[in-house]
Amino acid sequence: MLDKFKPVQIDSVMAISKTVEWLKEQLETRRDCLLVMDCRAQELYESSHVETAINVAIPSLMLRRLKKGNLPIKSLLSNGEDRERFARRCKTDTIVLYDEYSREWNENIDGGSVLGLLLRRMKDEGYKAFYLEGGFSKFQTDFPAMCETNLDGSSSSSSPTSQVLGLGGLRISSDSSDIESDIDRDPSSATDSDGSPLSNPQPSFPVEILPHLYLGCAKDSTNLDILEEFGIKYILNVTPNLPNMFENAGEFKYKQIPISDHWSQNLSQFFPEAISFIDEARGLKCGVLVHCLAGISRSVTVTVAYLMQKLNLSMNDAYDIVKMKKSNISPNFNFMGQLLDFERTLGLKSPCDNRVPAPTQPLYFTTPTNHNVFQLDPLEST
Repeated sequence: MLDKFKPVQIDSVMAISKTVEWLKEQLETRRDCLLVMDCRAQELYESSHVETAINVAIPSLMLRRLKKGNLPIKSLLSNGEDRERFARRCKTDTIVLYDEYSREWNENIDGGSVLGLLLRRMKDEGYKAFYLEGGFSKFQTDFPAMCETNLDGSSSSSSPTSQVLGLGGLRISSDSSDIESDIDRDPSSATDSDGSPLSNPQPSFPVEILPHLYLGCAKDSTNLDILEEFGIKYILNVTPNLPNMFENAGEFKYKQIPISDHWSQNLSQFFPEAISFIDEARGLKCGVLVHCLAGISRSVTVTVAYLMQKLNLSMNDAYDIVKMKKSNISPNFNFMGQLLDFERTLGLKSPCDNRVPAPTQPLYFTTPTNHNVFQLDPLEST
């Protein structure tokens, strides 16, 4: 069968679409030389997808970073084996991307779709990348036998008695050089959510996010005048090595989360106890300081997680609240991915996924760096 394609000119880069008939033939004869990438939300992918396809998706919050070239494509792949496979074969294999309908190329680009942005990046980097005409919807209609389908619509990781929601395609982990540990950075080096430097970083004193909830840096946690001024008696230290300065004095209650600001770290496993600690302080009308080193990544992630559960907010909405209060925040990509996992756990509406209903049974979630399951205690909104 002849190779069917449709050339479209964009920014002097020739983008080419492949037909579903072509993809069927390649899967039957040359699948070892083919990388198929599903750009839909994880639940759609888990429900049904093209054979051999790997899932890649990105929350709207990070689309600007992808546009600016600050996000390596392999970091969007949730599965370590998929990530290695892509890195090993992306320069030699034919890559085919699809979303639900894979509209005309100019519509994808104008709408800033994940598929369009990925294809542009891949073309710029010299990959043999194409998009599928008609998307998954047409391929499934024409060739249902070549789709892997989960008939009950549930994730394979779910247990019969509980709802377990994984992060899947929306998990973002990265070993990119633009994600540096905040052990080596300070607030003056922070970037905006689109990767551009902030022109006027805020001072380091703690910022009140909610009544009695303060977000700050390591310096704040060692300043008795600051702690007294804000009525802070609880201190949540989100670092593995910074000391709890006044722990032996008995005046402050500490909790330490031993996490470094690195893509491999699993901060989400500590969300339940961190949220409970913050809620305990606020329930007693005591100030609670959440800090890491610079106050822009790890402590921000924990604070956003608290707002999501306490105020029933999506990740984007909670992130925006924190950013309005403290503009120089910059959580690393993996922590943002863990927040997306948490968002599904809470049954909140995500810009990338509106198919998960609010849970009516005990909440559990898995974490990106291990397969343990954690239960969340419900909190009443205030």
